[in-house]
Amino acid sequence: MNNVLKQITDFRLITVAVAGTLAITAMNADAQPRDTRAKASAAGTTSVQRSRGADGAIDATRTNRKGGVTTIDRYKDGSGATDATITGPRGGVTTVDRSRGADGAIDKTVTGPRGKVSTVDRSRGADGAIDATRVGRRGGVTTVDRSRGADGALDKTVVGPRGGTSTVDRSVNSDGTVNRTVTTTPPPVR
Repeated sequence: MNNVLKQITDFRLITVAVAGTLAITAMNADAQPRDTRAKASAAGTTSVQRSRGADGAIDATRTNRKGGVTTIDRYKDGSGATDATITGPRGGVTTVDRSRGADGAIDKTVTGPRGKVSTVDRSRGADGAIDATRVGRRGGVTTVDRSRGADGALDKTVVGPRGGTSTVDRSVNSDGTVNRTVTTTPPPVR
């Protein structure tokens, strides 16, 4: 019987030693600062290389932390506006087509990799401020109406695709500093 008791005691000691080691390891893992673990998962290097093309437009190659490469090829079109072709890390191609309107404002059409189109139509108002109408990829229309106040400050009213409005009212003080008041109205409930 002495031999049996000796084996049981050895097994119990080994079990207690393993459980104690596991408990100490678990406590040390919990004691590690959280931000150290978060930074380790977000580690990596990003880079942007820019170069001037033959037409004077600046091209770029961007590499993200996971090694994905995005290339931006800018070029001047016949009207002198700068267009771009953007190739994403998964091979999707987005085109940006800018054109100068009759009033001199630059309009833009963006076609995404899945064929969705968004446009920005800018126009110059009677006071010289530039207004814009934006049509999103899903067809929502946003209007931006800018106007100059009597003090020369530029005010703005934005009406979103669902009818919500945001008004920015700027005023210039006698010392030249600018005050700004923003009023936002949510879209109506449908």
